[in-house]
Amino acid sequence: MRRKFLIINFPIIALMALLMLTINPRAFAAGLFGPPQTVSRETGGLNTAIGYRYHEDTYKNGTDHIVRLNEIYSQAAYGAKNIWEIYARIGIANMKIFDVFTSTDTPTVTDKKDFEENWKFFGTLGAKAFYPMHKTFGIGVFVQGSYYFRDFTDEVSGVSGSMPFMAELQVKNLWDVSGGVGFQVTLPRGIKLYAGPYVYYSEADVSLTSGVANWTGDFSIKNKSIVGGFTGLDIPLAKGFRLNVEGQFSDRFSAGAAISYTY
Repeated sequence: MRRKFLIINFPIIALMALLMLTINPRAFAAGLFGPPQTVSRETGGLNTAIGYRYHEDTYKNGTDHIVRLNEIYSQAAYGAKNIWEIYARIGIANMKIFDVFTSTDTPTVTDKKDFEENWKFFGTLGAKAFYPMHKTFGIGVFVQGSYYFRDFTDEVSGVSGSMPFMAELQVKNLWDVSGGVGFQVTLPRGIKLYAGPYVYYSEADVSLTSGVANWTGDFSIKNKSIVGGFTGLDIPLAKGFRLNVEGQFSDRFSAGAAISYTY
């Protein structure tokens, strides 16, 4: 088996968030980017949200493997003047790594192919800024970072030659940081359509222990593609509620939705 696998005045606030993520990216986690313009009141105020994201990406360390995350999170955000917002999220995520336990060694047989672990906590910090170029069109920037507080762990058993074994795989210190530019058009009835490019980096430490000596080791994995695109809709519902749906694509496709409430 191969063990190499995956796995604010507006410019001031944006710069502070970027510096925080650059200096200590392991303090932060993931989710939707959302519309470039805050949904908080123009005079300043809080908005909250509950969201879900289905995320797939390809990680590499010699060998490519597809990682899938399902994330559920709660968000609190503060924005003002329709041009800036800061936000924080807390949530839980599960992880699946496809074919990571598949053996390329003929004498080795494992009892399963995929790595799976359920519901570990993560957190997110982010900031965005928006410049209205017209009453129906504007451009914004954002930065957000990610950190998963608990290790993802799974076990596999099998036979190597005639010797039975059990191995444990841990994915530790998973983090990511994203930044991008969004173009927004405001449609009738307050619907916001947005799209744009982003850059993205993710990394994790991997530990593999087993009764088979050449399987044991520690190494790092990172995402295969650092550039992607996103698009979404933010739709007013009733009495302060809004629906946000969004798709993201880098090496793989991701999508999600969130319901927000403006106070």
